[in-house]
Amino acid sequence: MDRDLTLAALRRGDLAGAREIRLPDGLSEFPQELFGLADTLKLLDLGRGTYSLPDDLGRLRVLKVLFCSGTPFTRLPPALGACEALSQVGFRGCGIAEVPGEALPPALRWLTLTDNRIAVLPDALGERPRLQKLMLSGNRLSRLPDGLAGAACLELIRIASNRFEQLPPWLAEMPALAWLSYSGNPAEPRGAVSDPARVPWSALTVGPLLGEGSSGRVHRTLWRGGTGDTEVALKLFKGAVGSDGLPEREIEACLAAGDHPSLIGALGCLDGHPEGTPGLLLRLFPAGWPVLAAPPNLASCSRDVYDPALRFAPGAALRLATGIASAVTHLHRRGLMHGDLYGHNILWDGGDGAAVLGDFGAASSLPGGQAGRALARIETRAFGILLGEVLDRCDHRQQALRDLQSACTGPDPAARPGMAEVADILDTLA
Repeated sequence: MDRDLTLAALRRGDLAGAREIRLPDGLSEFPQELFGLADTLKLLDLGRGTYSLPDDLGRLRVLKVLFCSGTPFTRLPPALGACEALSQVGFRGCGIAEVPGEALPPALRWLTLTDNRIAVLPDALGERPRLQKLMLSGNRLSRLPDGLAGAACLELIRIASNRFEQLPPWLAEMPALAWLSYSGNPAEPRGAVSDPARVPWSALTVGPLLGEGSSGRVHRTLWRGGTGDTEVALKLFKGAVGSDGLPEREIEACLAAGDHPSLIGALGCLDGHPEGTPGLLLRLFPAGWPVLAAPPNLASCSRDVYDPALRFAPGAALRLATGIASAVTHLHRRGLMHGDLYGHNILWDGGDGAAVLGDFGAASSLPGGQAGRALARIETRAFGILLGEVLDRCDHRQQALRDLQSACTGPDPAARPGMAEVADILDTLA
Protein backbone atom coordinates (compact mmCIF):
# COMPACT_ATOMS: atom_id res chain seq x y z
CA MET A 1 0.00 0.00 0.00
CA ASP A 2 1.18 3.54 -0.80
CA ARG A 3 2.59 5.20 2.33
CA ASP A 4 0.32 8.25 2.03
CA LEU A 5 -2.71 6.00 1.65
CA THR A 6 -1.54 4.03 4.69
CA LEU A 7 -1.61 7.15 6.87
CA ALA A 8 -5.12 8.03 5.69
CA ALA A 9 -6.33 4.48 6.28
CA LEU A 10 -4.79 4.45 9.75
CA ARG A 11 -6.62 7.63 10.71
CA ARG A 12 -9.91 6.22 9.40
CA GLY A 13 -9.45 3.08 11.46
CA ASP A 14 -9.23 0.83 8.41
CA LEU A 15 -6.04 -1.01 9.46
CA ALA A 16 -7.32 -3.10 12.34
CA GLY A 17 -5.10 -6.13 12.84
CA ALA A 18 -2.21 -4.71 10.76
CA ARG A 19 1.20 -6.29 11.44
CA GLU A 20 3.32 -3.83 9.43
CA ILE A 21 2.92 -0.05 9.01
CA ARG A 22 5.16 2.14 6.85
CA LEU A 23 4.22 5.80 7.05
CA PRO A 24 5.22 8.62 4.66
CA ASP A 25 7.99 11.14 5.25
CA GLY A 26 6.93 14.41 6.79
CA LEU A 27 5.19 13.34 10.01
CA SER A 28 5.22 16.09 12.63
CA GLU A 29 3.73 14.00 15.44
CA PHE A 30 3.39 10.36 16.41
CA PRO A 31 -0.02 9.02 15.26
CA GLN A 32 -1.88 8.01 18.40
CA GLU A 33 -4.04 5.67 16.28
CA LEU A 34 -1.09 3.26 16.24
CA PHE A 35 -1.87 2.27 19.80
CA GLY A 36 -5.07 0.72 18.50
CA LEU A 37 -2.82 -1.88 16.85
CA ALA A 38 -0.93 -2.71 20.05
CA ASP A 39 -1.84 -6.41 19.91
CA THR A 40 -0.72 -6.96 16.30
CA LEU A 41 1.78 -4.32 15.12
CA LYS A 42 5.24 -5.87 14.67
CA LEU A 43 6.97 -3.51 12.23
CA LEU A 44 6.71 0.28 12.26
CA ASP A 45 8.54 2.63 9.90
CA LEU A 46 7.73 6.24 10.78
CA GLY A 47 9.76 7.70 7.93
CA ARG A 48 11.71 10.94 8.00
CA GLY A 49 9.91 13.70 9.91
CA THR A 50 9.98 15.99 12.95
CA TYR A 51 8.01 13.84 15.37
CA SER A 52 9.04 12.62 18.82
CA LEU A 53 8.24 9.24 20.34
CA PRO A 54 5.72 9.04 23.20
CA ASP A 55 6.88 8.03 26.66
CA ASP A 56 4.38 5.18 26.67
CA LEU A 57 5.71 3.58 23.46
CA GLY A 58 5.94 0.32 25.41
CA ARG A 59 2.19 -0.07 24.93
CA LEU A 60 3.10 -1.47 21.51
CA ARG A 61 3.83 -4.73 23.29
CA VAL A 62 4.49 -6.95 20.25
CA LEU A 63 6.49 -4.39 18.23
CA LYS A 64 9.69 -6.03 16.94
CA VAL A 65 11.05 -3.57 14.36
CA LEU A 66 11.16 0.25 14.52
CA PHE A 67 12.67 2.62 11.94
CA CYS A 68 12.97 6.37 12.56
CA SER A 69 15.98 7.11 10.34
CA GLY A 70 16.50 10.70 9.20
CA THR A 71 14.34 12.23 11.94
CA PRO A 72 16.11 14.67 14.30
CA PHE A 73 16.79 13.25 17.76
CA THR A 74 19.48 14.48 20.13
CA ARG A 75 19.37 11.23 22.10
CA LEU A 76 18.09 7.73 21.51
CA PRO A 77 14.62 7.83 23.10
CA PRO A 78 14.52 6.06 26.48
CA ALA A 79 10.96 4.94 25.68
CA LEU A 80 12.45 2.25 23.43
CA GLY A 81 13.66 0.35 26.45
CA ALA A 82 10.10 -0.32 27.57
CA CYS A 83 9.27 -2.21 24.36
CA GLU A 84 9.82 -5.77 25.53
CA ALA A 85 9.59 -7.42 22.09
CA LEU A 86 11.60 -4.79 20.18
CA SER A 87 14.62 -6.48 18.56
CA GLN A 88 15.56 -4.24 15.62
CA VAL A 89 16.09 -0.49 16.00
CA GLY A 90 17.08 1.85 13.15
CA PHE A 91 18.00 5.52 13.81
CA ARG A 92 20.36 6.34 10.95
CA GLY A 93 21.32 9.96 10.25
CA CYS A 94 19.33 11.47 13.13
CA GLY A 95 21.99 13.66 14.77
CA ILE A 96 21.98 11.51 17.92
CA ALA A 97 24.72 12.40 20.40
CA GLU A 98 23.59 10.44 23.47
CA VAL A 99 22.59 6.80 23.90
CA PRO A 100 21.12 6.19 27.38
CA GLY A 101 21.39 2.62 28.61
CA GLU A 102 17.68 2.58 29.38
CA ALA A 103 16.93 3.21 25.68
CA LEU A 104 18.21 -0.26 24.71
CA PRO A 105 15.34 -2.78 24.65
CA PRO A 106 15.99 -6.08 26.44
CA ALA A 107 15.43 -8.19 23.29
CA LEU A 108 17.77 -6.06 21.12
CA ARG A 109 19.23 -8.04 18.22
CA TRP A 110 20.04 -5.49 15.48
CA LEU A 111 20.97 -1.86 16.24
CA THR A 112 21.62 0.70 13.47
CA LEU A 113 23.00 4.07 14.58
CA THR A 114 25.01 4.87 11.43
CA ASP A 115 25.86 8.51 10.63
CA ASN A 116 25.16 10.20 13.97
CA ARG A 117 27.27 12.14 16.51
CA ILE A 118 27.77 9.46 19.16
CA ALA A 119 31.03 9.61 21.13
CA VAL A 120 30.19 7.21 23.97
CA LEU A 121 28.07 4.08 24.19
CA PRO A 122 26.61 2.76 27.45
CA ASP A 123 27.90 -0.36 29.21
CA ALA A 124 24.34 -1.69 28.97
CA LEU A 125 24.98 -2.47 25.30
CA GLY A 126 27.01 -5.47 26.41
CA GLU A 127 24.12 -6.66 28.55
CA ARG A 128 21.82 -7.46 25.65
CA PRO A 129 22.35 -11.23 25.21
CA ARG A 130 20.65 -11.47 21.79
CA LEU A 131 22.71 -8.68 20.15
CA GLN A 132 23.81 -9.98 16.75
CA LYS A 133 24.35 -6.97 14.47
CA LEU A 134 25.76 -3.55 15.39
CA MET A 135 25.95 -0.71 12.84
CA LEU A 136 27.94 2.28 14.14
CA SER A 137 29.83 3.70 11.14
CA GLY A 138 30.08 7.48 10.79
CA ASN A 139 30.05 8.52 14.46
CA ARG A 140 32.60 9.98 16.91
CA LEU A 141 33.48 6.84 18.84
CA SER A 142 36.98 6.24 20.15
CA ARG A 143 36.14 3.14 22.20
CA LEU A 144 33.51 0.45 22.61
CA PRO A 145 32.09 -0.65 25.96
CA ASP A 146 34.27 -3.45 27.35
CA GLY A 147 31.08 -5.33 28.19
CA LEU A 148 30.65 -6.05 24.47
CA ALA A 149 33.55 -8.50 24.77
CA GLY A 150 31.08 -10.92 26.33
CA ALA A 151 28.44 -10.53 23.60
CA ALA A 152 28.40 -14.20 22.63
CA CYS A 153 25.95 -13.78 19.71
CA LEU A 154 27.47 -10.67 18.11
CA GLU A 155 28.34 -11.58 14.49
CA LEU A 156 28.66 -8.26 12.67
CA ILE A 157 30.18 -4.93 13.74
CA ARG A 158 30.54 -1.81 11.60
CA ILE A 159 32.68 0.93 13.20
CA ALA A 160 34.12 2.55 10.05
CA SER A 161 34.72 6.33 9.97
CA ASN A 162 34.96 6.92 13.70
CA ARG A 163 37.85 8.06 15.93
CA PHE A 164 39.44 4.83 17.13
CA GLU A 165 43.15 5.29 17.78
CA GLN A 166 43.33 1.57 18.46
CA LEU A 167 40.90 -1.30 18.11
CA PRO A 168 39.66 -3.12 21.21
CA PRO A 169 41.98 -6.14 21.61
CA TRP A 170 39.04 -8.37 22.44
CA LEU A 171 37.50 -7.96 18.98
CA ALA A 172 39.73 -10.73 17.65
CA GLU A 173 38.65 -12.99 20.53
CA MET A 174 34.87 -12.75 20.12
CA PRO A 175 33.50 -16.26 19.48
CA ALA A 176 30.78 -15.40 16.94
CA LEU A 177 32.20 -12.32 15.18
CA ALA A 178 32.48 -12.93 11.43
CA TRP A 179 32.09 -9.54 9.72
CA LEU A 180 34.06 -6.48 10.86
CA SER A 181 34.65 -3.09 9.24
CA TYR A 182 36.88 -0.39 10.76
CA SER A 183 38.15 1.57 7.74
CA GLY A 184 38.57 5.32 8.03
CA ASN A 185 39.74 5.26 11.65
CA PRO A 186 43.19 6.39 12.84
CA ALA A 187 43.68 2.79 13.97
CA GLU A 188 43.54 1.49 10.41
CA PRO A 189 47.02 1.05 8.92
CA ARG A 190 47.56 2.97 5.72
CA GLY A 191 47.42 0.53 2.82
CA ALA A 192 49.31 0.63 -0.42
CA VAL A 193 48.42 3.59 -2.64
CA SER A 194 47.73 2.74 -6.27
CA ASP A 195 47.79 4.96 -9.33
CA PRO A 196 44.60 3.90 -11.12
CA ALA A 197 43.47 4.65 -14.63
CA ARG A 198 41.24 7.75 -14.71
CA VAL A 199 38.27 7.32 -17.03
CA PRO A 200 36.45 10.50 -18.13
CA TRP A 201 32.67 10.59 -17.87
CA SER A 202 32.56 11.70 -21.50
CA ALA A 203 34.02 8.33 -22.55
CA LEU A 204 31.13 6.39 -21.03
CA THR A 205 27.63 5.54 -22.14
CA VAL A 206 25.75 4.44 -19.06
CA GLY A 207 23.23 1.68 -19.61
CA PRO A 208 20.71 -0.27 -17.50
CA LEU A 209 20.94 -0.90 -13.79
CA LEU A 210 22.56 -4.24 -12.96
CA GLY A 211 22.22 -4.10 -9.19
CA GLU A 212 22.06 -1.88 -6.13
CA GLY A 213 23.52 -2.09 -2.64
CA SER A 214 23.75 0.15 0.40
CA SER A 215 26.72 2.09 -0.99
CA GLY A 216 25.88 2.48 -4.67
CA ARG A 217 24.27 1.43 -7.94
CA VAL A 218 25.96 -0.65 -10.63
CA HIS A 219 25.17 -0.04 -14.32
CA ARG A 220 26.12 -1.84 -17.50
CA THR A 221 28.25 0.74 -19.33
CA LEU A 222 30.02 1.15 -22.66
CA TRP A 223 33.57 2.50 -22.31
CA ARG A 224 34.84 4.09 -25.52
CA GLY A 225 38.59 3.79 -25.13
CA GLY A 226 41.61 4.21 -27.38
CA THR A 227 41.70 0.48 -28.16
CA GLY A 228 38.01 0.21 -28.96
CA ASP A 229 34.71 -0.07 -27.14
CA THR A 230 34.51 -2.21 -24.01
CA GLU A 231 31.49 -3.19 -21.96
CA VAL A 232 32.13 -2.71 -18.24
CA ALA A 233 30.22 -2.37 -14.99
CA LEU A 234 30.15 1.14 -13.50
CA LYS A 235 29.49 1.58 -9.78
CA LEU A 236 28.18 5.03 -8.89
CA PHE A 237 28.32 5.76 -5.17
CA LYS A 238 25.32 7.14 -3.32
CA GLY A 239 26.50 9.37 -0.49
CA ALA A 240 29.17 10.45 1.94
CA VAL A 241 28.80 7.77 4.62
CA GLY A 242 27.45 4.29 3.90
CA SER A 243 26.64 1.64 6.44
CA ASP A 244 30.07 0.11 5.81
CA GLY A 245 32.16 3.28 5.46
CA LEU A 246 33.25 6.00 3.02
CA PRO A 247 33.14 5.63 -0.79
CA GLU A 248 36.76 6.72 -1.17
CA ARG A 249 37.91 3.93 1.15
CA GLU A 250 35.96 1.37 -0.88
CA ILE A 251 37.58 2.66 -4.06
CA GLU A 252 41.05 2.50 -2.51
CA ALA A 253 40.48 -1.03 -1.22
CA CYS A 254 39.11 -2.32 -4.52
CA LEU A 255 42.11 -0.94 -6.38
CA ALA A 256 44.55 -2.24 -3.75
CA ALA A 257 43.07 -5.72 -4.07
CA GLY A 258 44.75 -6.16 -7.44
CA ASP A 259 44.00 -8.90 -9.96
CA HIS A 260 42.76 -12.37 -9.11
CA PRO A 261 40.56 -14.69 -11.17
CA SER A 262 38.02 -14.94 -8.34
CA LEU A 263 37.74 -11.19 -7.72
CA ILE A 264 35.52 -8.94 -9.83
CA GLY A 265 38.41 -6.50 -10.14
CA ALA A 266 38.64 -2.74 -10.74
CA LEU A 267 39.59 -1.26 -14.11
CA GLY A 268 39.80 2.40 -13.13
CA CYS A 269 38.22 5.40 -11.42
CA LEU A 270 35.60 7.74 -12.82
CA ASP A 271 36.59 11.32 -13.59
CA GLY A 272 34.36 14.30 -14.28
CA HIS A 273 30.88 13.14 -13.32
CA PRO A 274 28.62 16.20 -13.80
CA GLU A 275 27.42 16.03 -10.19
CA GLY A 276 30.78 15.06 -8.73
CA THR A 277 29.61 11.51 -7.99
CA PRO A 278 32.51 9.13 -7.38
CA GLY A 279 32.55 5.99 -9.48
CA LEU A 280 34.52 2.84 -10.12
CA LEU A 281 34.78 0.80 -13.33
CA LEU A 282 34.66 -2.95 -12.80
CA ARG A 283 34.92 -6.07 -14.91
CA LEU A 284 31.58 -7.05 -16.43
CA PHE A 285 30.50 -10.66 -16.13
CA PRO A 286 27.94 -12.47 -18.30
CA ALA A 287 24.32 -11.54 -17.75
CA GLY A 288 23.62 -15.18 -16.92
CA TRP A 289 25.79 -15.01 -13.81
CA PRO A 290 23.42 -14.51 -10.87
CA VAL A 291 24.17 -13.31 -7.37
CA LEU A 292 24.67 -16.33 -5.11
CA ALA A 293 22.22 -15.13 -2.45
CA ALA A 294 20.07 -12.21 -1.36
CA PRO A 295 21.22 -9.98 1.51
CA PRO A 296 20.01 -10.59 5.07
CA ASN A 297 16.43 -9.61 5.75
CA LEU A 298 14.67 -8.54 8.93
CA ALA A 299 14.19 -12.11 10.06
CA SER A 300 17.61 -13.51 9.17
CA CYS A 301 19.45 -10.47 10.61
CA SER A 302 23.08 -11.31 9.80
CA ARG A 303 22.57 -14.27 7.46
CA ASP A 304 21.96 -14.29 3.72
CA VAL A 305 18.73 -15.50 2.16
CA TYR A 306 19.03 -18.23 -0.49
CA ASP A 307 16.59 -19.36 -3.16
CA PRO A 308 14.90 -22.46 -1.68
CA ALA A 309 15.33 -24.23 -5.03
CA LEU A 310 19.09 -23.67 -5.20
CA ARG A 311 21.14 -26.90 -5.25
CA PHE A 312 24.85 -27.48 -5.85
CA ALA A 313 26.47 -30.51 -7.41
CA PRO A 314 29.38 -31.72 -5.22
CA GLY A 315 31.98 -30.61 -7.76
CA ALA A 316 30.40 -27.18 -8.10
CA ALA A 317 30.38 -26.65 -4.33
CA LEU A 318 34.06 -27.52 -4.09
CA ARG A 319 35.00 -25.34 -7.05
CA LEU A 320 33.10 -22.35 -5.66
CA ALA A 321 34.62 -22.75 -2.20
CA THR A 322 38.13 -23.19 -3.62
CA GLY A 323 37.91 -20.07 -5.77
CA ILE A 324 36.56 -17.82 -3.02
CA ALA A 325 39.07 -19.14 -0.47
CA SER A 326 41.87 -18.38 -2.93
CA ALA A 327 40.54 -14.84 -3.43
CA VAL A 328 40.32 -14.16 0.31
CA THR A 329 43.83 -15.56 0.82
CA HIS A 330 45.05 -13.19 -1.90
CA LEU A 331 43.42 -10.25 -0.10
CA HIS A 332 44.90 -11.15 3.27
CA ARG A 333 48.36 -11.44 1.74
CA ARG A 334 47.90 -7.94 0.33
CA GLY A 335 46.99 -6.63 3.78
CA LEU A 336 43.23 -6.40 3.25
CA MET A 337 40.25 -7.88 5.05
CA HIS A 338 37.14 -7.96 2.88
CA GLY A 339 34.79 -7.43 5.84
CA ASP A 340 31.64 -8.47 3.96
CA LEU A 341 32.32 -12.04 2.83
CA TYR A 342 28.76 -13.04 1.97
CA GLY A 343 26.92 -14.87 -0.77
CA HIS A 344 25.21 -11.63 -1.76
CA ASN A 345 28.61 -10.24 -2.77
CA ILE A 346 29.44 -13.25 -4.98
CA LEU A 347 28.53 -13.73 -8.64
CA TRP A 348 28.65 -17.29 -9.95
CA ASP A 349 28.02 -19.13 -13.20
CA GLY A 350 24.86 -20.79 -11.89
CA GLY A 351 26.06 -24.34 -12.42
CA ASP A 352 29.71 -25.39 -12.51
CA GLY A 353 30.83 -23.34 -9.50
CA ALA A 354 32.93 -20.61 -11.12
CA ALA A 355 32.52 -17.55 -8.86
CA VAL A 356 33.90 -14.07 -8.19
CA LEU A 357 33.85 -11.94 -5.05
CA GLY A 358 33.11 -8.21 -5.21
CA ASP A 359 31.93 -5.18 -3.19
CA PHE A 360 34.76 -3.79 -1.07
CA GLY A 361 32.61 -1.35 0.87
CA ALA A 362 33.48 -2.95 4.21
CA ALA A 363 37.14 -3.67 3.46
CA SER A 364 39.79 -2.61 5.98
CA SER A 365 43.59 -2.65 5.96
CA LEU A 366 45.06 -5.31 8.23
CA PRO A 367 47.90 -4.51 10.63
CA GLY A 368 51.07 -6.51 10.32
CA GLY A 369 52.21 -9.39 12.49
CA GLN A 370 50.13 -11.30 15.00
CA ALA A 371 47.50 -8.57 15.33
CA GLY A 372 46.70 -8.83 11.63
CA ARG A 373 46.62 -12.63 11.68
CA ALA A 374 44.21 -12.54 14.62
CA LEU A 375 41.83 -10.15 12.87
CA ALA A 376 42.02 -12.19 9.66
CA ARG A 377 40.67 -15.22 11.55
CA ILE A 378 37.44 -13.28 12.03
CA GLU A 379 37.06 -13.59 8.26
CA THR A 380 37.85 -17.30 8.45
CA ARG A 381 34.59 -17.64 10.36
CA ALA A 382 32.73 -15.72 7.64
CA PHE A 383 34.13 -18.13 5.08
CA GLY A 384 33.08 -21.09 7.23
CA ILE A 385 29.53 -19.75 7.42
CA LEU A 386 29.47 -19.31 3.64
CA LEU A 387 30.82 -22.82 3.13
CA GLY A 388 28.13 -24.22 5.42
CA GLU A 389 25.41 -22.43 3.49
CA VAL A 390 26.69 -23.94 0.24
CA LEU A 391 26.97 -27.43 1.75
CA ASP A 392 23.44 -27.18 3.11
CA ARG A 393 22.34 -27.02 -0.52
CA CYS A 394 24.21 -30.12 -1.66
CA ASP A 395 22.41 -33.43 -2.05
CA HIS A 396 25.52 -35.43 -1.19
CA ARG A 397 27.23 -35.26 2.19
CA GLN A 398 30.85 -34.15 1.90
CA GLN A 399 32.44 -34.97 5.22
CA ALA A 400 35.84 -33.44 4.50
CA LEU A 401 34.21 -30.11 3.67
CA ARG A 402 31.98 -30.34 6.74
CA ASP A 403 35.06 -30.89 8.89
CA LEU A 404 36.67 -27.82 7.34
CA GLN A 405 33.53 -25.79 7.95
CA SER A 406 33.58 -26.78 11.63
CA ALA A 407 37.23 -25.80 11.95
CA CYS A 408 36.56 -22.40 10.37
CA THR A 409 33.58 -21.57 12.59
CA GLY A 410 34.88 -22.83 15.93
CA PRO A 411 34.29 -20.58 18.96
CA ASP A 412 38.02 -20.11 19.66
CA PRO A 413 39.32 -17.77 16.94
CA ALA A 414 42.93 -18.65 17.70
CA ALA A 415 42.21 -22.28 16.89
CA ARG A 416 40.77 -21.54 13.46
CA PRO A 417 42.96 -22.05 10.39
CA GLY A 418 44.18 -19.03 8.49
CA MET A 419 42.73 -18.59 5.03
CA ALA A 420 45.97 -19.71 3.37
CA GLU A 421 45.66 -23.03 5.18
CA VAL A 422 41.98 -23.25 4.22
CA ALA A 423 42.89 -22.65 0.56
CA ASP A 424 45.58 -25.37 0.70
CA ILE A 425 43.12 -27.90 2.14
CA LEU A 426 40.60 -27.11 -0.59
CA ASP A 427 43.24 -27.37 -3.29
CA THR A 428 44.15 -30.82 -1.98
CA LEU A 429 40.50 -31.91 -2.00
CA ALA A 430 40.06 -30.56 -5.51
